[in-house]
Amino acid sequence: MQERGVQLGKVFLDGTNMRAPEGGRWRQKGGSAADRDARGAVGRSRGGYGTKACMIADGAGHAIAFRIAPGQAHELPHALPLLDHLPGVPGWVVADRGYSSHRFRQHVRNAGAKPAIPSKCNEAPARCPVWIYTNRNIVERLWARLKEWRAVATRYEKTAASFSGVLCLAAAIDHLR
Repeated sequence: MQERGVQLGKVFLDGTNMRAPEGGRWRQKGGSAADRDARGAVGRSRGGYGTKACMIADGAGHAIAFRIAPGQAHELPHALPLLDHLPGVPGWVVADRGYSSHRFRQHVRNAGAKPAIPSKCNEAPARCPVWIYTNRNIVERLWARLKEWRAVATRYEKTAASFSGVLCLAAAIDHLR
């Protein structure tokens, strides 16, 4: 199924971390912690300061939308806003265990799509067809191509808005290739 150039047979959700460079030039002062997170989207995680970027990609491996958050943030809260960027209802929503939630799977089903999200070891088993889930490498390869850009891989931009612009530029050029 193709609608407005987006292949909606399968869509893929995935997130990755980008480390912020050492030094404090990207640290912002003033306001509450939530305000600083919204302006800079840089937070402390295990490996130091960084940013978490979540993306939804279509079946052809083209990025549709991004959401960025501080490095310590979880990917699941960004899944529903990313699904809202789709021009229609996909056939399958494929994601890794980071998006594993019975509530999220039910939301995908209620929207008219089928989830292919494996369950975590501490959850009840969920149906995840292997023949669909094996295609998840499409979004992993997309992240690898985007991280070939130094500005994406190392997160040199100070504000979240400018970093989002770099991600969109990298995705647009990748789509044109």
